[in-house]
Amino acid sequence: MTSLLRILRFAPQLHRLYLGIAVSSVLAAVLALATPFLIGAATDRIVAAVAGETDVAEAVTAVTWLAVAFLAVEVATTLVVSVGGYWGDVMAARMRTILSTRYFEQLLHLPQRYFDTAITGRVVNRLNRTINEITQFLQFFANNAFTMLVTTAAVLVITAFYWWPLAILLAVVFPVYMWLTARTSAKWQVWEGEKNTEVDVASGRFAEVVSQMSVVRAYNRQDHELTGFRDRFLRTVEITRQQSRFWHGMDAGRRLALNVAFGAMYLIVFVRTAQGLFSVGDMVILLQLMNMARQPIFSMSFLVDSAQRAVAGSKDYFEVLAEERERAGGAALAAASASAESAGADAPRAPAEPRADVVPGAPDVPADVPAVRFDEVSFAYDADASRPVLDRVSFDIPQGARVALVGESGGGKSTIAHLLLGLYPVTSGRIEVFGQDVAGLDLAALRGRIATVFQEPSLFSGTVRENIAYADADASDERVRAAAQAAYAHRFVAAFDDGYEQVIGERGLRLSGGQKQRIAVARAVLKDAPILVLDEATSALDTKSERLVQAALEDLMVGRSSLIVAHRLSTIASVDRIVTLRGGQVQEIGTPAELAASGGIYAQLLELQRAGTQEARKMLKEYGLSG
Repeated sequence: MTSLLRILRFAPQLHRLYLGIAVSSVLAAVLALATPFLIGAATDRIVAAVAGETDVAEAVTAVTWLAVAFLAVEVATTLVVSVGGYWGDVMAARMRTILSTRYFEQLLHLPQRYFDTAITGRVVNRLNRTINEITQFLQFFANNAFTMLVTTAAVLVITAFYWWPLAILLAVVFPVYMWLTARTSAKWQVWEGEKNTEVDVASGRFAEVVSQMSVVRAYNRQDHELTGFRDRFLRTVEITRQQSRFWHGMDAGRRLALNVAFGAMYLIVFVRTAQGLFSVGDMVILLQLMNMARQPIFSMSFLVDSAQRAVAGSKDYFEVLAEERERAGGAALAAASASAESAGADAPRAPAEPRADVVPGAPDVPADVPAVRFDEVSFAYDADASRPVLDRVSFDIPQGARVALVGESGGGKSTIAHLLLGLYPVTSGRIEVFGQDVAGLDLAALRGRIATVFQEPSLFSGTVRENIAYADADASDERVRAAAQAAYAHRFVAAFDDGYEQVIGERGLRLSGGQKQRIAVARAVLKDAPILVLDEATSALDTKSERLVQAALEDLMVGRSSLIVAHRLSTIASVDRIVTLRGGQVQEIGTPAELAASGGIYAQLLELQRAGTQEARKMLKEYGLSG
């Protein structure tokens, strides 16, 4: 239950609602306790009138006023319960908002390693299931727990006033029932955890299949996917059978013991009434009080069931919150040069002629300081990996220069781009950006100075404008349009019925590959960062689309420090420097002309390109190159 108490302490801004719910619950319980006394008093009046002990007219008048009082109590109870229920619903809704927001905020700050192994559907399903279970418990607890406690305490006190041994019997029933209930909890939670795992896996697969439905259909895997999905849920049915048999078996035993105990108490009240120790009205009061005591006990089963689900859910929730976050804080990147910032926030910038001393948005540092420097950098995705992905890699990207990475597929080229973005910490060595160690920089500031265009453009459901402006949410329409024009995207965007407000579907499914990539380029243009990372940005495009995207990229690279993972030797030929990699190590560094004459990897690739044979093309593909 510690995790549930942690949830209750999670939102101090809800304390007023907690207090309001508690007060309304106490009032509702107190008002409900008035009912047995009103009915008991009416019973005594009626019995006395029937026996001829009081005047009938007086008895009728008295019971009339008692009926009026009973109605007033019921109306007041209804109003108080309604207000308390409203506050409980509001509290649950606000708690859902708080829990969901904190979960999402945590996900946004988790390191990339977490998402390398996480399945999107499982992450989403865990959020939905956990929040539902926690808020359902809190809502039931808020609307019922205080009433149960106040009712139980009041019944014990009032019963003790009439006859204290009866109160002791009632007092014994409560802890025994709670003990029996607690005995079921640990085993129940194990089964609940197993069910949650099955549902999370099935939901994760469900999300993957929906997002890749074309592949599923192309390979006729519908039946296979359906069978796997169904089998997961069938396993939850089997687990539920065991869980339910155990729970309801224990619950039946608890209820039987409770009925025996209350039957004995009813008998005691009947006997003492027959002996003249209680009046008929007293008997009515006590029977109603005992019935009122039964309700909190039976409600305890529902409360415990809800609490167990919430405990299981909150454990999953706090497991995510306990994950170590991505490094935060650090030094700010050196201030951007005044010349780069003076154009104004809303002024669209046309590509400029490269200058050695001025790079758009670059820090005001000497021109001889490299924009990027890798110094003896080693890295492995797994700490215990026998062989690192990168092994003592060193190279520089001068300010305003274009540097291409060439190497076998899986040789660490994309890893270098990820390390530059600070997505992973290096195992050893040092990465510098404009002379500052990335390990000590604020990651938000670092990434703010790097624009990226990857092989698979990452677009969101929404409009064209929203996707371009993802680089700068405050960008004006003019800047967005200028970025699209620079990316050769304006013409096809303007042809849409809704232009820049055209909804493009999830992950941009309504766009062609070339259109999606040009939107991604436009986003990079709008960001206007001094460092540009192009990770095989045109490798998945047809020839026509590739020419358009490549033209946009050529304009974008002007005046920027660019790191290029290319798939065509023709694009590599125009760079300032080439770094070849083999087995995670740097093999050679030089200009295209120097490496073409060196006899190394780049020279061999040129020979394969000139050969033009099928075997040559196969070998080129091993390097992620197509010519």
